Amino acid sequence: MLKTTNHRQIFFSTFVHAGLATHQTGNQNQVAEPKVDLLEPLRHWLDSWEIQNQKLARFIAKMIPAQCPFERDIILFGRKVAHIPPMCKLNPLYDQFVGLRFRALCYLADVCGEDIQSYC
Repeated sequence: MLKTTNHRQIFFSTFVHAGLATHQTGNQNQVAEPKVDLLEPLRHWLDSWEIQNQKLARFIAKMIPAQCPFERDIILFGRKVAHIPPMCKLNPLYDQFVGLRFRALCYLADVCGEDIQSYC
């Protein structure tokens, strides 16, 4: 635990302003405008999809995996020597795809009355 407030102020200000670019002109600090997110229209489009078709809901539930398919344990001579972590979080549209799959499963279970155990 640090007892000096100087370190806390530096850490807190760095944490709060981590995503903003700043530059100084004279005595004034000016904050630059945040960068434009080019994927925002695609994110909004994926989030706005309403599942209203049983065939489409089944397709989405089958195509989007329930867990990351890249996560692996590398076992050599019966011992775990390495672990490959899930890389799905690196996908900038990961949350939208997970939400889309969830909406498809909810549609199949609630509206169509299907058993969704086979999709999990």
